Order: sequence, then C-alpha cells, then structure tokens
Amino acid sequence: MGKILVREFREGKVKARVVETEAYFGRGDPASHASRRKTQRNQVMFGPPGRAYVYFTYGMHYLFNVVTEKEKIPGAVLIRALEPVSGIDLMKRRRPVTQVKNLLNGPARLTQALSIDRSLNGYDLTLGKTLYFEDDGYKVEKVVRKHRVGVPLDPSDNFRYYIADNPFVSKK
Repeated sequence: MGKILVREFREGKVKARVVETEAYFGRGDPASHASRRKTQRNQVMFGPPGRAYVYFTYGMHYLFNVVTEKEKIPGAVLIRALEPVSGIDLMKRRRPVTQVKNLLNGPARLTQALSIDRSLNGYDLTLGKTLYFEDDGYKVEKVVRKHRVGVPLDPSDNFRYYIADNPFVSKK
C-alpha cells in the first residue's frame, strides 16, 4: 500500500499510487484461482514472487495481481485501485474519462488505463522497466481492512485493504 506503480510507454511513463488491494492465498482460499490445483491459467501464481499475474475475466477485462509467495506456494495480491500521480494524459488516451477519480478506481479500469494485458502475465516486476514499483517515501497513515469485493460473505474474510479516506478507492 502506498507504493508507486510505474508503467513505461514509448510516449513516456505513467505513475500511480497503490490505494486498494485484495489478498488471495491459493490453497484453502475458495476465492483464489489456485484453490484447487495448478492450471495453465494460474501457473504464474505458483512461480517466483514479484511476477505479474494477469488474467482475463468476464470475457472483457484484464485484472492485475502481484505474486507474493515463494515458488510452489500460490498467493497473489490483486491491485484494485490506484491514485494517479503523473502521466494522466497518457492514461486518458487509453481510458477516456472526464473525472480523474474514475480513471483508476477499479481493477479493470486501471488495467485499461495502463495497458496491462496477458502479454504482461508472468512479467518480472523487479526488473525496473516496463512495469514495476517504486518507493517514493510516502507513509500510509491508516489502512482499512474489509471483506473482499464479489466474494461470498464470510465473516472471517477481511483480506481487502485500502487507504482510509482516499478518494480513488473503488468501493468503500
């Protein structure tokens, strides 16, 4: 939370702060793509940490996750919302909106604005080029922990995190 996601294009860089995420634990987590077994779709989740796990959903949207666990143990964090920091005009070319607050406030919206698709599935986010994270020293003051969006209600499911009072969060 609070780190900067950087996406490089020929025309320049765009930067956006991570303001909302959801954790998926693989085995034992019925909401995870890796809850049952390793498949062609989810195999990136079983690989090394720091890789992009990008998948297509609902026949129209890409979603971007970061693999978090050591190899052979599936786990990833879905990036749900970002706060635009720089390169807003470049983002708007890919996702035209009138209100900047609607540019990156959802997992499918941010992948559209940053041109994140299956070509980046498995991409090493630690290389420091194309798609990567930076630390600009920002300190998150308060994080809210809630139920994941679209996951059947379970009182113990509180694996969604967002920066309190941030206007770019997808859902409060």
